[in-house]
Formats: sequence, C-alpha cells, structure tokens
Amino acid sequence: DLEEDIYMMQPEGFQVQGKESLVCKLEKSLYGLKQAPRQWYKKFDNFMGRNDFKKCDMDHCCYFKKFDSCYIILLL
Repeated sequence: DLEEDIYMMQPEGFQVQGKESLVCKLEKSLYGLKQAPRQWYKKFDNFMGRNDFKKCDMDHCCYFKKFDSCYIILLL
C-alpha cells in the first residue's frame, strides 16, 4: 500500500520488554497518516478505471460512464 517506508515508535502498552528502542515498520496506510487519503484515492481511481469509468478532465472527483442511452455520474 505505502509508496515509501514509514516507521513509528512502539505504541504504549505494546512495547516488547527489553526492546523498547526498536520501531515498527508500517505495511499499510492507516487513518491519521498523511498518506492515507492519497492511498485511498489511488485505489478508488484504479477500481473506477478497471470498470470503464472515465475521470472528468475539469474535476478529478467526478467519474462518468456512458451506456447506450444514459450516463452514470459519480461525484466524490
């Protein structure tokens, strides 16, 4: 999920006895991280592209898909 390595201190109550100076490497984006919204949007954008939705050039929070006689428009 994450594009770069992110490390954090061991959370209080989860510290390993005798190894308090070690850190944890995050494998997935978490809520509260600055990267979390970007990662969520990236996954969402990939999903929409795989399902033949097009992103509006004027507003990247607008996706649309045309059928024979109608459109589906999705706004974030």
